[in-house]
Amino acid sequence: MIDIITKYFPDLNELQKQQFEALGVLYPDWNAKINVISRKDIDNLYVNHILHSLAIAKFFTPVDGTTFIDLGCGGGFPGIPLAIMWPHCKFHLVDRIGKKVKVAESIAGDIGLENVTFQHGDVSECRRRFDFVVSRAVMRLDELVKLSRRLVGRESHNGYPNGLICLKGGTIEDESRGLSKDEVFEYDLSVYFKEPFFETKKLVYVPF
Repeated sequence: MIDIITKYFPDLNELQKQQFEALGVLYPDWNAKINVISRKDIDNLYVNHILHSLAIAKFFTPVDGTTFIDLGCGGGFPGIPLAIMWPHCKFHLVDRIGKKVKVAESIAGDIGLENVTFQHGDVSECRRRFDFVVSRAVMRLDELVKLSRRLVGRESHNGYPNGLICLKGGTIEDESRGLSKDEVFEYDLSVYFKEPFFETKKLVYVPF
């Protein structure tokens, strides 16, 4: 299934291809022990989880050295696929569930990722600042914005202002109450990817 990744990202180098290929072995193996992905969904790993995470890489390409925090990373999405895609950026993956952090950390080690760190606990315990917060279907958008603001530094190194980039399904109107329409930007993932899974999926960008 690595072909679905190279279909949309044809310029991957050999190491990146090997790392993405390895995910197809490591995640099912771990999932048989610890349920980090729905067991009904593990067969859709590459489209529903890896490619979905990489929608952020279709949205923009960060400069080297850009820092990201993945809130509620679960088993490592979107952080691990993005760390493979952008080896010269740094990623800090956070989740309250220790066993999921353990899986993500083990997989990152197995594929040789050197640009990721991990934190088991609440994001309120994190005292660092980052260029971007990334997240995938963790909580309501308005709650995510509140949590994210203090984590984002003001000095921007990219063409986009620093902020929150999250992946959502369906409509976000109810989730974005209290947020100005001028500060919430929605992008349909069906523009990037043609698989049916993406027909109702969105990328949401909130600059800070």
